[in-house]
Amino acid sequence: MPLLRFLVATAFCLLATFAQAAGFSTFETPADAQGPALRGAVWTPCAAPAGEIRLGHYALSGVRDCPIPAGGPLPLIVLSHGYGGSFLGHHDTAQVLADAGFVVAAINHSSDNFQLRGGPDDKLSALATRTTDIKRLIDYMLAQWPAHDRLAAGQIGFFGFSRGGYTGLALAGGRPDFKRLPTLPSSPCASAPEGAACGQMRQRFRELLAAPLTRDTRIRAAVIADPLGMVFDAERLKNVTIPILLWASERGGDGVLPRDVEAVRRSLPSPPDFRVQPGSAHFAFLAPCSTAQASEWPDICSDAPGFDRVAFHDKMNAGVLAFFSQHLGQAPKP
Repeated sequence: MPLLRFLVATAFCLLATFAQAAGFSTFETPADAQGPALRGAVWTPCAAPAGEIRLGHYALSGVRDCPIPAGGPLPLIVLSHGYGGSFLGHHDTAQVLADAGFVVAAINHSSDNFQLRGGPDDKLSALATRTTDIKRLIDYMLAQWPAHDRLAAGQIGFFGFSRGGYTGLALAGGRPDFKRLPTLPSSPCASAPEGAACGQMRQRFRELLAAPLTRDTRIRAAVIADPLGMVFDAERLKNVTIPILLWASERGGDGVLPRDVEAVRRSLPSPPDFRVQPGSAHFAFLAPCSTAQASEWPDICSDAPGFDRVAFHDKMNAGVLAFFSQHLGQAPKP
């Protein structure tokens, strides 16, 4: 086995012995001049046996408000959900990372979450607030979270899916070109290009183009899953130099095309660790659904015949853990 693979495998084993379960707690960041209050959740290492936590249709494995075991500073991973998602959309990935000794934090994005899904102009404007949301989340975790003194400020990673993947590329130095976005059939500019609604949308578009997006150099490595990548090209990704693990679905979906993800791979200045999952569609990156979720949300819970989302997530989560273990360093043993 090559030395690097051996070291990563060793780190994986050491991390896996850190804790028995994932602690789970919720929080709300205070509103400030940069934006409204943000609701979120934190997964932490926990020495207690795992139980079941029920949150609506979600069934999580973990322990509520579990004390963090003693030990050195812990790496932090921040999560960014896709359009109309929530901080629970990747709970299984968060749990695996926390089981291994990472602290994982996720929020509902301020202008784009399951409770707030506006029209075409709102969807566009929400692209501008996402990076600020994540910066505010990191600020909160490092300074205001009750256990902030347990975090390693120099070991911060990012996981983002779909629009969350776009968010990670922008945070890492990407400069999106929103002119590359298509005009949606539901857009007022498609049906009435000279109307007042279209004029308002064009004004918001101009404001979006004029406002520089937040970059956060505290993020040292990123996992990007099926990103909204059409807004980037090589020139606009030339400043993204952190290590990237780029996952792609084979079939795409929800406006994300496989060719756009492939274009991101080709455009990054340093070749990412690139993986395509055979048989998968876009929503396969969301956590496997409970029975209640599958009944309520069949569009995002259904996969192609023969595709096993549970098995895929076992594979993906192991790869995510190994990537962050390699690039952020292992969490210390208690």
